Amino acid sequence: MRALVTGGGGFLGRYIVEQLLARGDQVRVLGRRDYPDLAAIGVNCLRGDVADAQIVSQACADQDVVFHTAAIAGIWGRWEDFYQANVVGTQNILAGCREHGVGKLVYTSSPSVTFDGTDQNGVDESVPYPTRWLAHYPRSKAIAEQQVLAANQPGKLLTCALRPHLIWGPRDQHLIPRLLQRAKSGKLRIVGDGKNRVDMIYVENAAVAHLQAAAALVAGGAVCGNAYFLSQGEPVVCWDWINELLELAKIPKLERKISYRAAFAIGRLLETAYKIARKYDTEPRMTRFLAAQLATNHYFDLSAARRDFGYQPQINMKEGMRRLAETL
Repeated sequence: MRALVTGGGGFLGRYIVEQLLARGDQVRVLGRRDYPDLAAIGVNCLRGDVADAQIVSQACADQDVVFHTAAIAGIWGRWEDFYQANVVGTQNILAGCREHGVGKLVYTSSPSVTFDGTDQNGVDESVPYPTRWLAHYPRSKAIAEQQVLAANQPGKLLTCALRPHLIWGPRDQHLIPRLLQRAKSGKLRIVGDGKNRVDMIYVENAAVAHLQAAAALVAGGAVCGNAYFLSQGEPVVCWDWINELLELAKIPKLERKISYRAAFAIGRLLETAYKIARKYDTEPRMTRFLAAQLATNHYFDLSAARRDFGYQPQINMKEGMRRLAETL
């Protein structure tokens, strides 16, 4: 199979690339940097931004499947930046697939496209998109996800969207390093009562799910035109897991707390102050979205992914933490 991975030099994208190569597929990567290490192992690397329709069209040429993982993530920034990367970029991918007759598109979405700031206790894919948004990232991803699913057209382009929650593991350059840095600097507090349960997913499991979903994208298949939550299938107490992570990194465990209400109010104030000052290149220490993510339950029913494309985590939490510990 000839596969394009957008964002293939990133955290999840790189694992998808490696798994494709391991089974003998031809892989092309579109990313905003050069990746000489990937080129050295036979990956066709194109440098460019998904918001550039011309380079996207070039990348989609002669491909059988596209794994679209490229995105701008984050809790703060300009709406225009999120829109260009996550919405326009996805529109360009869809156009490139149609132009070059790509048969399959697997879109990396996010469970946050359904998050309205309240608890999500074992919800499935029937949960609706919210009517209010606490950050630009989930709003832009929701717009893009809906466009991807609407683009599913038997005989032309088959699409699906995957919603992996809190991807973690070795080589992570975002979630875990930021948690550790905040804890080291004394800027991390338990938000809420510290008992909220969350789902997460080990990165290799997330990558496997992408390949499984692509294989199940066949005419008349259940996967076509649908979105799927992905996780380990074993929710953890968020702050217990964070403290376990800190212990592995030999950082003192967290004990100090701040109420969800207070954190949310501080987030609102900081967002207002940053907007007035037009500080969009630096994230506030707290935002409404971050407070809600850190204090509420959000775990999901994986029945659809298990049923429709055979998803089953191959690496459990214990083994994943063991592998992660070797890299800290």
